[in-house]
Amino acid sequence: MREPEPAEASLLPGWTRGHVLAHLARNADGLANLLDGARTGVPTPMYASMEARERDIEAGSKRSLAEHVADLRASAARFDAAVAAMPKAAWSVEVPHRLGAFPASGVVAKRIQEVEYHHVDLGLPDAYAPADWPPDFVRGQLELVSGKFAGHSDLPRLTVVDAVTGDAYETGARPAAGTPELTVHGPGPALLAWLTGRSDGLALDVAANSVLPTLPPLG
Repeated sequence: MREPEPAEASLLPGWTRGHVLAHLARNADGLANLLDGARTGVPTPMYASMEARERDIEAGSKRSLAEHVADLRASAARFDAAVAAMPKAAWSVEVPHRLGAFPASGVVAKRIQEVEYHHVDLGLPDAYAPADWPPDFVRGQLELVSGKFAGHSDLPRLTVVDAVTGDAYETGARPAAGTPELTVHGPGPALLAWLTGRSDGLALDVAANSVLPTLPPLG
């Protein structure tokens, strides 16, 4: 079997697999920066600037596969060390983020989220696909993403039902009087892939004569 090349396209528009791998490594370092800031009491952003982040990803995208592997391992080790160095009290410290500050206790979950989603984004379905996401990750993310879309005026009222677990998640805007809700059924990973823009959702089940709505960007 031919070894995938970093220069080949990923599932993310405009990014090669090399861009995804470089982003994952720099994300590990950026989240370690947040933990270091929480531990030392000196608020530290993930990146010096968004421009610096983009430059680092672009430069790193051109590495060979062996160089990417070494970078990923080294950055993961630095992140693990930053986690291990955190005293208990520091986990409650708010850390800065472009989408809003949050407690340092949420950093590890953010790292897991990055790794799980972008592993799929490499576009190697025989190696890792939405069906490979851990059940606990899928359950937590369905709840999180549904919450992000809740009340969104560009969506109808939706009930998303995991056909395997039976768990249901309500999201979308409040329905107008007399407007029926739209219910979407499917395996949890397939639902999550659709909600996060990683699937067209054509394999999901909706009521007769209904179509899946166009989802707005998650942000």
